[in-house]
Amino acid sequence: MSVQLIDVAKNYGLVKAVDGVTLTIAPGEVVGLFGPSGSGKTTLLELIASLRQPDAGSVTVNGVDVGRLSPLQQAVYRRREVGLISQSFHLIAASALTNAAIKLPADGYSFREARRAARPWLERVGLGERLDHRPEELSMGERQRVAIACALACEPRVLLADEPTGNLDSERTREVLELLREISHERQIPALLVTHDHVATAFVDRVHTLRDGRLHDGLIEAEAFQAPVP
Repeated sequence: MSVQLIDVAKNYGLVKAVDGVTLTIAPGEVVGLFGPSGSGKTTLLELIASLRQPDAGSVTVNGVDVGRLSPLQQAVYRRREVGLISQSFHLIAASALTNAAIKLPADGYSFREARRAARPWLERVGLGERLDHRPEELSMGERQRVAIACALACEPRVLLADEPTGNLDSERTREVLELLREISHERQIPALLVTHDHVATAFVDRVHTLRDGRLHDGLIEAEAFQAPVP
């Protein structure tokens, strides 16, 4: 199980959001992707999730070119294969447990089976005592953790996280990053973590920086891209 991008490009008009990116994420490897806002990080993640299709190049996940999937195949791929943790969480007016289990009935789980499968993930993100709380009864950080449990409940084969700790305090941030690393390593699934938080460098196996759609090795500060003063 791996993720492989080869010469991937995605343009929005004249803007090159992703510009010739080649990247491989091995099974059980967590890659941290840094870069300023507007650098193309989220677009790159969405290409792997098959939420967008590349204009050029290929995106292969576990041997499947996801850019060539039909709309129905894309939906099944995202539901079954992808654990997507986005910057925004969309919870329904129901308990934390129901929200965490919400994807599973589409794959044949009964309501009871779905809740049973989702419960351990809520416990792992520290919400074992708040299973019956509705979103309005949870803090922003707790809502984010419900969304993380929802992404993990399907036991995905690729993990994609877009600023997953943006609403968490420093203690919970470290706990969630450690959890994502543990899951990737334990289950040998590739993981891409898009973030601005330099704390994440301690929890990833490899770091890249995306700047103006181009991929660079390592964590590179913005100042390094500035032209020298003549």
